[in-house]
Formats: sequence, C-alpha cells, structure tokens
Amino acid sequence: MDMRNEEYADLVQRLSPDSKLGADVLRAFLVGGLICLLGQGLLELYSFWGASDQDAGTWCSITLIFLSAMLTGLGWYDDLAKFAGAGSLVPITGFANAVASPAIEFKTEGWVTGLAVKIFTIAGPVLVFGSAASVIYGILLCLFQ
Repeated sequence: MDMRNEEYADLVQRLSPDSKLGADVLRAFLVGGLICLLGQGLLELYSFWGASDQDAGTWCSITLIFLSAMLTGLGWYDDLAKFAGAGSLVPITGFANAVASPAIEFKTEGWVTGLAVKIFTIAGPVLVFGSAASVIYGILLCLFQ
C-alpha cells in the first residue's frame, strides 16, 4: 500500500484514541501529590515518635517501599498506575513497584533464575547508571571546587 504523508497522518488521526491530556495530567498530579503527602505525613509521624530527621527519612522510605511492594503483590498497584499514570510511577513507590512486579511474575521459575534475576533486570541498570553518575559527579566536584 503506497500512501502519502498526509494520507498516513489522516489514518493515524482516525484510528488513534482521543487523548484526554488534561484529565491524565490532573490524575497524575493528584495521585503523585497524595503519595508525596503520605510520605510527608510518615516523616512527621516518625519525627513525632522521637526519630531523628535522618532516621525518620529512612523509616519513611522503608515504609513507602514496603507499602508499594505489598500493593504490587496484591495486584492493586497496577490498578493505581493505570488510573494515575506517571503520578504513581515517578516517586520511590514506582521504583519499588518496578522491582517487585517482575519478581512476582517470574517466581514460578525459581528463587534464583526467576525471582532474583528478574529483580535485577529492572534494578540493575538503575544501580549501574546511578553509581556511574555519582562517580562522575564526584570527579567533577573535586575538579571544579
């Protein structure tokens, strides 16, 4: 089938679903904001219970990661992600979901070849590039400071 660019653009326009960009952005903003609000609430709660600022931040992160992994295991985080889009994927909870999802999906293949390998399929690049970026940042900081 031979098509001109204009004909192809018309075909794509007709077959593509209508974009509800405004509603998508609003849902992402609200859900992402609620996740951050939950994190701030946890931070305040742990501080109120007597944790130092650093310890409260650590416990807040641990709690958010645990909740995200638990909701992923129950199958609820996927529903949240479908509703909220990037609003649920950007914070620390999104990374925990990205690590837990493949592990749960491939657990039938065994502890090592299924669960452990699939966890590092997602986390590996983040760890490698995060470590490389921190080394480069450290070198630049030493050179230019």
